Amino acid sequence: MSKGKLEKFAEMETFSNVFQYPYSVIDNKPFTMRGQWRNDYFHNDNPIVLELGCGKGEYTVELAKLYPNTNFIGVDIKGARMWKGAKMALEKGLKNVAFLRTNIEIIDRFFAPNEVQGLWLTFSDPQMKNVHKRLTSTFFLERYRRFLQNNGVVHLKTDSNFLFTYTQHVVAVNKLNLLFSTDDLYHTSGIDEETATILAIQTYYESMWIARGLNIRYMKFALPHEGTLVEPDVEIPLDEYRSYHRNKRSSLDARK
Repeated sequence: MSKGKLEKFAEMETFSNVFQYPYSVIDNKPFTMRGQWRNDYFHNDNPIVLELGCGKGEYTVELAKLYPNTNFIGVDIKGARMWKGAKMALEKGLKNVAFLRTNIEIIDRFFAPNEVQGLWLTFSDPQMKNVHKRLTSTFFLERYRRFLQNNGVVHLKTDSNFLFTYTQHVVAVNKLNLLFSTDDLYHTSGIDEETATILAIQTYYESMWIARGLNIRYMKFALPHEGTLVEPDVEIPLDEYRSYHRNKRSSLDARK
């Protein structure tokens, strides 16, 4: 690990808005705030929204600035990246922001049933070769159900046609309530002002994708508690710019 990363990790240990519970420590370091985020950290009764795979945390911070009456928690395993957003939130005095450094596979260990009202997935790795690692797969949707309120809203913002198309199929085959969808966010007319304001927040990676001429895709859907979730049995073209020497098509494993 580079000296810069070591310094950031050391500084993160002093941040009051960061909680670090990766796989390597969770079994030996009990997390006592599950179900108590509002009482023990935020000290209010406002809704809680997570950004999963928050990277540098800039989307989490910008959402918190836009909505001071909502609590936002950025989640990622990459602490050196998260350091930037956590430090920014502290410097700006944002009391409605926290960061959780952990593996998203165990995200349900940190939140109690109905404790969370919404999720943001911003520029997640499409994981074209492993369905179980896609953050919109049924593997993860089942975990989100364990702490998300009934019909809580899941937002997906991505440059990946593969992940966007895959998620469309997941929504369709499971008859989830699709609230909005566009495959070209910044060239879509008729978006209401509030939504346009939120979606105009650009992450570090989004700026890179836009500079490369890639379309930004966005959808949001409601995730109900009831019903059995199934994987779509479809083939989806791979993202060519991500898959240089791979086959052009992939067969999705329908296993749960």
